[in-house]
Amino acid sequence: MKKRPLILITNDDGITAPGIRTLISVMNEIGDVVVVAPEGPQSGMGHAVTLNETLYCNEIKLDSGSQKEFKSSGTPVDCVKLAVSEILDRRPDICVSGINHGSNSSINVIYSGTMSAAVEAGIEGIPAIGFSLLDYSWNANFEPLKPYIKQIVLNVLKNGLPEGVVLNANFPNSESFKGIKICRQARANWVEEFDKRVNPQGKTYYWLTGEFVNMDKGEDTDEWALANNYISLVPVQFDLTAHHFIQKLNNWNL
Repeated sequence: MKKRPLILITNDDGITAPGIRTLISVMNEIGDVVVVAPEGPQSGMGHAVTLNETLYCNEIKLDSGSQKEFKSSGTPVDCVKLAVSEILDRRPDICVSGINHGSNSSINVIYSGTMSAAVEAGIEGIPAIGFSLLDYSWNANFEPLKPYIKQIVLNVLKNGLPEGVVLNANFPNSESFKGIKICRQARANWVEEFDKRVNPQGKTYYWLTGEFVNMDKGEDTDEWALANNYISLVPVQFDLTAHHFIQKLNNWNL
């Protein structure tokens, strides 16, 4: 009898978020599931790790599924590190992160706790995928995503991923999709402002606000795919070396 794959699941919206509960239900159809996720929201944490606080991780049971679950006081990256080093008795066959409530397309991949967890798994040599839906609502409808998530995960389990590469999958906010489009990350960023206020005690405080601006007109980008009702799938590498600039840099008088 063929052994079922071991699947590690995490997220950045917290272990009770509807997105991760949906992902758990889909992954239970594929393999043996272990969930290690933050006890509360950790959005925008990027690749942060806990260094100066005590880190807790406790086994819990939230539903009748067959998965084992652990909630952690740490970040999404902490969760992957804890899973690999302390919880799992063997290396998982795949790590899936999400389903995030909100977009992680283009530049958002840098800030995303969801994608940083996937990247951390990739650093550990584990094939990994981050899933996100362009709907920030807690009550977002994740049902239409299920067959596509299963399709992507089964393909990664079958074909593997190159060393140093993880996948970033984003779903438009829709009841149905035109299909999956393999994309590159769009050249886009946030134009940010701070809303400066003063509290009743006279102390100044700030709220971060901003507008997302897509400067990329290409039709091969994740932003174009999502705007045209496709699921975007971007291979992401965590080697940040600008290889194309090395030769020019060697010509400097250093």
